[in-house]
Amino acid sequence: MNRSAAQVLQEFGPFPGVEHVHGVSYDGRHVWLATGEMLGAFDPETGEPQRSIEIEADAGTAFDGQHLFQIAADRIHKIEPASGRVLATIPAPPGSNSGLAWAEGSLWLGQYRDRKIHQIDPDSGAILRTIESNRFVTGVTWVDGELWHGTWEDDGSDLRRIDPASGEVLQQLDMPQGTGVSGLESDGTERFFCGGGASGKLRVVRRPR
Repeated sequence: MNRSAAQVLQEFGPFPGVEHVHGVSYDGRHVWLATGEMLGAFDPETGEPQRSIEIEADAGTAFDGQHLFQIAADRIHKIEPASGRVLATIPAPPGSNSGLAWAEGSLWLGQYRDRKIHQIDPDSGAILRTIESNRFVTGVTWVDGELWHGTWEDDGSDLRRIDPASGEVLQQLDMPQGTGVSGLESDGTERFFCGGGASGKLRVVRRPR
């Protein structure tokens, strides 16, 4: 396994009215933060808040190129970003749901204390397969065919690239001491956006090439 220290490039926040960052997503222009009672969008170049959608948002967030998906307790809402309207709702798997990502026509859902990542049918909520982890799983993201997830356990966090078939850890980026990772999203190239839990912050970490 390739292990190194995470390189934190930038830190945004805490944002006004945001006490906790649960989920993180990226639509190509804005970073979306799930903060409990709302989804808020901000510009990752300037840090300026752009807009918000009032909706239950207590865990992971994903974007499929058109729609946002948001975990809300035991459900996952499919949301039209422009209007904030909920277009569909599917059941979320039982457990401590945390991260959410979109890839290959499926949702990928991290479960914190269960130490699992489920591949989920976005229309029915059915679990298609499950990947086991040996650490608490927080955010989940796919980039260039690589599956990455955040961990947060015993006051330590890291970002891990894992084999999607076996769950084997292939690469690990250790976050600075005392820095937690809640949500995780890639910008598709060089950056990871990492939610900072109760710090209310978002950190940008360099993706190693």
